[in-house]
Amino acid sequence: MTDIESTDVHRAWLPPEVWRAIGSRHTLVSGTGLLVDTVAAEVQRAAARHGGTLRRTTETPDQAPADLVLALTATLPGRRPPAAGPGVDLAALGALGPEGYVVARHGAATVLLADAPAGLLYGLFHLVRLGETAFSGAAAFSGAAAPDSAAAFGPPRVFRPAMARRMLDHWDNVDVHPVMGQVERGYSGGSIFWRDGAPAAGRSRITAYARLLAACGINAVSVNNVNVHATEARLLTDRLDDVADLADLLRPYGIRVHLAVTFAAPVVLGGLPTADPHDPAVRHWWAQTTRRVYARLPDFGGYLVKADSEGQPGPFSYGRDHADGANLLADALAPEGGVVHWRAFVYNHRQDWRDRRTDRARAAYDHFAPLDGRFRDNVIVQVKHGPVDFQTREPVSPVVAAMPGTRLAVELQVTQEYTGQQKHVCHLAPWWSEILRFAPWGADGRTVADVAADGGGLVAVSNVGDDPFWTGHPLAQANLYAFGRLAWDPRLDPSALLDEWIDLTFDPARSADPQLLRRTLHEIMDDSWRTYERYTAPLGVGFMVRPGHHYGPDVDGYEYTAWGTYHFADRDGVGVDRTRATGTGFTGQYPSPWSEVYESLDRCPDELLLFFHHVPYHHVLHSGRTVAQHIYDTHFDGVAEVAAMCRRWERLAGLVDPALHARVTERLAEQLRCAREWCDQVNAYFHRKSGVPDAQGRPLH
Repeated sequence: MTDIESTDVHRAWLPPEVWRAIGSRHTLVSGTGLLVDTVAAEVQRAAARHGGTLRRTTETPDQAPADLVLALTATLPGRRPPAAGPGVDLAALGALGPEGYVVARHGAATVLLADAPAGLLYGLFHLVRLGETAFSGAAAFSGAAAPDSAAAFGPPRVFRPAMARRMLDHWDNVDVHPVMGQVERGYSGGSIFWRDGAPAAGRSRITAYARLLAACGINAVSVNNVNVHATEARLLTDRLDDVADLADLLRPYGIRVHLAVTFAAPVVLGGLPTADPHDPAVRHWWAQTTRRVYARLPDFGGYLVKADSEGQPGPFSYGRDHADGANLLADALAPEGGVVHWRAFVYNHRQDWRDRRTDRARAAYDHFAPLDGRFRDNVIVQVKHGPVDFQTREPVSPVVAAMPGTRLAVELQVTQEYTGQQKHVCHLAPWWSEILRFAPWGADGRTVADVAADGGGLVAVSNVGDDPFWTGHPLAQANLYAFGRLAWDPRLDPSALLDEWIDLTFDPARSADPQLLRRTLHEIMDDSWRTYERYTAPLGVGFMVRPGHHYGPDVDGYEYTAWGTYHFADRDGVGVDRTRATGTGFTGQYPSPWSEVYESLDRCPDELLLFFHHVPYHHVLHSGRTVAQHIYDTHFDGVAEVAAMCRRWERLAGLVDPALHARVTERLAEQLRCAREWCDQVNAYFHRKSGVPDAQGRPLH
């Protein structure tokens, strides 16, 4: 057994069993390169376990029969697939691109062709998802949605990623931070990259992680926290070898390393008196430092920067703006082909809570929209999907529609900072799918996914740590898997993606009761994000969490602080007036039709009502319930739904791994306890504020 298959870590969506279909066949791999070697090694490992064979050729392929052909197009004589019967008309298909591939069935063989090694790697994992259907000649497969599950037989099907860059940001600290620990907002143990100021032991764990990421389509990773502290800053210079060592482990699976850097690096590392982006010495320092990075790491991806945000240094200190700061680093990276991800998460975190005109939701737009067109081509402005901070429900950030002259990446959060911290089941794929399909310019316009695909791609904060189950809560693995797959193809259906993950992770077909296993996981997970929303902050108002660690209810926890996260509940009503007519004017940052929809009390969606409007408790929602009654009902409903989750999970004892079952049972018990606390605190709070009784006479404490 290889290190990759070590039994001390859960195998997630790549247990040995999912390789049975490929491993039991006779496979020919044609091509050269590091990633082709990875493909061959994966097939060889599967064949050794399941009784198949692997042959490789770097010259003219022989004509001996093969069940599976994995080949680079450049290796094909006459552009025909070897040992596969009729040729695939590659000219008609067009260029497959650096990560694309084509799958076809010809004669007795399944043929997968790619122009580049990365395409061969992603194609291999596509076949893993298909299992036996990749070889059956069936008219349709089980799997995700039409683009991935439609027949690969008959006419060849081409698969290309929608997003060129599909990236995870690790908020991992090299040194243990006295407040945030080894991983900021991490809920899965320590870092898999770093431990107590040094690289973490266990290289096989990182290789296994790279393998999981490649299998769901992720191709870039930032390896340290965006809040760059003293030790992390040195990764750019005298600790660059540590970064290079990580890159060596990730590279065989097509993953490029990025590095979060401090804008003050010329001062804290270079000894300069300033980090002013217009200072020639500063520009020279960044250029020289970046050349040294690429000399050590030729395939380095680029820099990630959080500047002038929550105390991090930035160009404001020198009277410059974000375009000046981002372009400084972009100019240093451009000769090497690198990019800078410049986060748009910028706001005043020292706000006066008495000031109702200052609005944190406006901040990213106000800072960045006026700069559209001024950023270099290799600057990617990284925009959180919502205007505040990864809340359970927010509107899409208006910045997404405001910067047509700038490359934008949309940032999601896989780690569950505000969605239960991997103690609660909260399957986020349905939420992300809504976000990606949202059309800021109206139903016939481009979507959020289109903007990301045309710009800097999709980015997410990782939920992985050194926990034996990778993500703390075993069911939270599905969020990481879904992020990678949606970044590859935002059209994929969330429910079908969950099926994909279940098939790979639990292998229902070989369980004692496949239907019960699949049905139960869907019953627990499909609506779990909305369940979490029901028993936490209502109608899009957000927060109401304990300050600092952000876990559990505290309705007024942030209400009188400087962080700008308010609900403004009083005896008469609740919500934030963000209208143009009487509020902060935030609705005016959206294009039509959403500017008018959000401005209108009658047209605003119920789920976002309190984000955009301050309303009385007796205001009647589109559902027919008053705001007060909606709050009471949904919180009681949420608790009931979690209790049902617990009962359903009990049915799976004996159908899943006992250690996994025990971990999920433990987490569900905590989720039920916490949901009850949320319910009691929120309902009691609004009953005491409003004096409105529950129409059903339930105790409101």
